[in-house]
Amino acid sequence: MRTHVVRPSELGEAELGRWRELRAKDPALANPFLAPEFTLGVARFRDDVRVGVVEDGAGVAAFFPFERRGGGVGHPVGFGLTDLQGIVADPALDLPAGELLRACGLGVWDFDHLIAAQRMFAPYHKVVRVEPIIDLAGGFPAWEAEARAMAPKTHKTIRYKERKLGREVGEVSYEFASTDPEDLRLLMRWKSAQYQRTGRTDRFTRPWIVALLRHFHETGFGALSVLRAGGRPVSLHFGLRDGASMAGWFPAYDTAFARYSPGMIGHLRLAEGASASGLDEIWMGRGGKEFKEWLKSREIPIAEGRVARPSAGAALHWVRHVPLNRLRDKALDNPAFYRQADRVLKGYAKLRGRSA
Repeated sequence: MRTHVVRPSELGEAELGRWRELRAKDPALANPFLAPEFTLGVARFRDDVRVGVVEDGAGVAAFFPFERRGGGVGHPVGFGLTDLQGIVADPALDLPAGELLRACGLGVWDFDHLIAAQRMFAPYHKVVRVEPIIDLAGGFPAWEAEARAMAPKTHKTIRYKERKLGREVGEVSYEFASTDPEDLRLLMRWKSAQYQRTGRTDRFTRPWIVALLRHFHETGFGALSVLRAGGRPVSLHFGLRDGASMAGWFPAYDTAFARYSPGMIGHLRLAEGASASGLDEIWMGRGGKEFKEWLKSREIPIAEGRVARPSAGAALHWVRHVPLNRLRDKALDNPAFYRQADRVLKGYAKLRGRSA
């Protein structure tokens, strides 16, 4: 078995076809974050993206996309933005993770949304959680009936608020895939305001992330959904779509309409629009949102951890990141701690706003 490292742009059509062929063999690889289009897209705006191409006697056996930082530290492509990570390979691939890192010139590779079933990384799991998935394979009416049965009061309340929104603001309409650049700019403005309001890092202060969303929007790899009332956008969602799968990514709403729960209405409409557009599933991302519990049809285990080979870079990475990661794990695993941490961040954001 041999591994060579290339830039994504150096992959030919035969290799990209093989990448897609390997994904088709394993339903866990259907998530758009593992599509070659995602890696190619990120590589347009970041110079540190590489792909480890693993070959055996029969040809290409796996693709390992990663970002390479200084000191031999590696991350999944789009680290901090992705809700699913892993190696694109046949599930039967027998390759030690340490050997893969050595061949890719890495001393450490950390992950936080790894497909837990990938056995080569199993010894390195620190925490295993689940990612919820909306299953639309049976059609939207069947899924909605299941969601209604799961939480009848919640479903009834959201549908009531949708009707109230129509009465008090104006006719409610929904567009599954808007191509209007202004809609995308509006989503990023709303999302930036949310990050600042809740004390989170504003991702859209990074030009490469803004450019990445524009690229995916223009190419159709991203779908920008718009919920309107009286012709005015009240809720937006930007997700990635590939084949029959969608990865939820950036939801946002106009806080002026918060009393109508436009984000929740938008998620119901998203499921309906996705089904009508031929999609069978929506991956919702892990943790922190209670509404996902009644929307989900099934779950997939995902893991957080790090693979490290003995090196100075790996030791430095541990000192800088592992203690903070453990604190974050405590927040995600304990709802009361999570809510308290959320309140602290929001309070900090308000204080920072007053002093600005």
